[in-house]
Amino acid sequence: MGVEWCGMTTREIAKSVIDALPEDASLDDIMRALYVRLKLEGAERSIEEGKGVMHDQAKQRLQKQPNDESTH
Repeated sequence: MGVEWCGMTTREIAKSVIDALPEDASLDDIMRALYVRLKLEGAERSIEEGKGVMHDQAKQRLQKQPNDESTH
C-alpha cells in the first residue's frame, strides 16, 4: 500500500510526489499533491499516536451534528 516515507528527507518525499504526477502537471497540481501528502502524513502520525477516531465513533459524531440544510 503506497510509498514508504520513513527515512526519506523532505526533498526526497517532494521529488517522489512530483515524479508520480503526469508530465503535463501544472504547478497547481504539484502544490495540491504536496498538500494532500502533507495532510495524509499528519493524519497517519495522529493515528499512530492514538489520536484517531474509530469509524463507528466518527459516524456517531456526524449523526449528532445538526443538518446544515435545515438551518437555511
